[in-house]
Amino acid sequence: MKVSIVIPSHNEEKRIRNTLEEYTKFFDKNLKENYEILVILNACTDKTLEIVKDISKRKKSVKYKNLKNAGKGLAIMDGFKEALKHKTELIGFVDADMATSPEAFNDLIKNIDGYEGIIASRYEEGAIVKSKQKFMRIIASRVFNFLVRVWFFLPYKDTQCGAKLFKKPALNKIISHVTTTNWAFDVDLLYKSKKFGFAIKEQPTIWDDKKDSKLNLKKASIQMFFAVLRLRLLNSQIRKIWWIFRPFSGLVWRLVK
Repeated sequence: MKVSIVIPSHNEEKRIRNTLEEYTKFFDKNLKENYEILVILNACTDKTLEIVKDISKRKKSVKYKNLKNAGKGLAIMDGFKEALKHKTELIGFVDADMATSPEAFNDLIKNIDGYEGIIASRYEEGAIVKSKQKFMRIIASRVFNFLVRVWFFLPYKDTQCGAKLFKKPALNKIISHVTTTNWAFDVDLLYKSKKFGFAIKEQPTIWDDKKDSKLNLKKASIQMFFAVLRLRLLNSQIRKIWWIFRPFSGLVWRLVK
């Protein structure tokens, strides 16, 4: 069973080498040649590209693509489309900071049988969060999850954990219907999976929250709210008169960016 792992990377010069070294070391041992890592660089201005190039010369399992202007969701989508061209059976993504260890990602691979997809969860019973998250971040996460459950009827406790895996046939059907590449990307991906009737398992994970996170909680919370609100509107009857709301949404988005 060959696995494609997409790693979106934006200015990750301090972390990407360690992540790639640890992932290749683990999967060289456990999957031999039955895996590939696709690093999709998005608008990097630091030395991330140089580091990834160096590693790819030594590790044939590591491939990369350098996007000049893209966000995380667009980078993941680009990686998905590339992986779909390859002879692979499972396609997923993981964050570049290695909050999800290769062992934890391997848990997704081992537990996907019987499902079309599997997502790592920090809030499912049995999950282990090694570094305690800040109180306000937990609150923001739970409020966001509540909105997702109410607006999209998704049963998952953690849609935003940065580790997900799908079987190739399922992803191939979903990908052309995922239209959101901003903060609501994960929600859109899972929502479209639900609309196709695909079974997605939520797997408790081991998560090591990184202290050097680039996330601006206040700004991100506002962006996430409007992103999922827009996604909800676009997937409801109101989409027929979306043109009325579009100027307002554009103004709000510019203010919070």
